[in-house]
Amino acid sequence: MKSLFSLFLMIVALSTVAPAKELLNVDRNGVAIQGYDPVAFFTDNRPVKGNDQFQSEYQGAKYYFVSSEHKAAFDKEPAKYEPQFGGYCAYGVSHGSRAPVKIEAWQIVNGRLLMQYDLGVKDEFNKDQQGTLKKADQNWPGLVDKYGK
Repeated sequence: MKSLFSLFLMIVALSTVAPAKELLNVDRNGVAIQGYDPVAFFTDNRPVKGNDQFQSEYQGAKYYFVSSEHKAAFDKEPAKYEPQFGGYCAYGVSHGSRAPVKIEAWQIVNGRLLMQYDLGVKDEFNKDQQGTLKKADQNWPGLVDKYGK
């Protein structure tokens, strides 16, 4: 009887655990990074618009790719290619806020795809890349907790 009661308590405890929140900068259709191919930033060193014919979903966001090869690369290692901070402006996150991004203001830092509000903000971010990235990493969980769903 004691083990049955323990099992009951465990089931009740597990059923009250909330799922992890997500905070994503996506359009009304759930598409991330304005439909650009996340793999292309790494392989082509530039933003390339993806095609919805080649798409994957990862952690609640849809990603479009230019080819089946890019889709396969993403599917194999999505965390490697996904934009950091849910696709929000990394500099904004370092200051504790969510901000939209301009695709041309992207960069890869420490192997991580970062999006920025605009080229001027990207320049500000780059004045202390590592320090600003560290602040963004520290602030992100609080933003997810506050604004995530």
